[in-house]
Amino acid sequence: MPQWTLWRRPARGPTFLTRLSRVHIVIMGCGRVGSSLARSLEKRDHTVSVIDINVDAFRRLGPEFAGRTVKGVGFDREVLIEAGIGTADGFAAVSSGDNSNILSARVVRETFGVGNVVARIYDPGRAEVYERLGIPTVATVRWTADQVLRRLLPAGSEPQWRDPSGSVRLMEVHVDRGWVGRSVEEMEDATGARIPFMFRLGSGMVPKRSSLFQDGDLVYAAVVDAKLATVEGVLAAPPVHT
Repeated sequence: MPQWTLWRRPARGPTFLTRLSRVHIVIMGCGRVGSSLARSLEKRDHTVSVIDINVDAFRRLGPEFAGRTVKGVGFDREVLIEAGIGTADGFAAVSSGDNSNILSARVVRETFGVGNVVARIYDPGRAEVYERLGIPTVATVRWTADQVLRRLLPAGSEPQWRDPSGSVRLMEVHVDRGWVGRSVEEMEDATGARIPFMFRLGSGMVPKRSSLFQDGDLVYAAVVDAKLATVEGVLAAPPVHT
């Protein structure tokens, strides 16, 4: 059963992405998950490059795929450059090899400064090691391409739940690292939204108003539909100092 490790370190500085932003995503691995992810991104009008060592794997993308395919491995700098990593907004390492996924994710984050990186880890023991090194494990169950999609796309792009009237939704929202060390109370006061739960180090938690946001936390906010863009914008930028 695969684990997934998520990095969201804005090494290039904060990037303000809204629900309507068009992004470029590089995917390493064109297996079932990688090909499904690539097609889903294209359907949402995003641009995609797919890397795989086996050119026959690109057949899974289908004849309508309009993105770029690159033969090679995701930790090869030249291959990454050819795939457009220099302008990428996200990177997903979803090959079948733990070592390749972790190495590729580190090269992309540390060499090219891409902050939104997801890597699949099959061995739970390895996932625990990376967690101790400060790389948060964000899932302990098997992920689908749809779940990877929610972490690669701009904040709030996929609602987790919506009430029958359509006026309120529960969203996973991207939070800028500038909020690290700030309380849930400060985040709620700044946005007007409520934060009913968070995901930290592989476990869900119901935060108190005094709970502090930590690097790697996934934040879920209950938002009135009309205020969604405002909530996303406030949390996607560093807090305003008063």
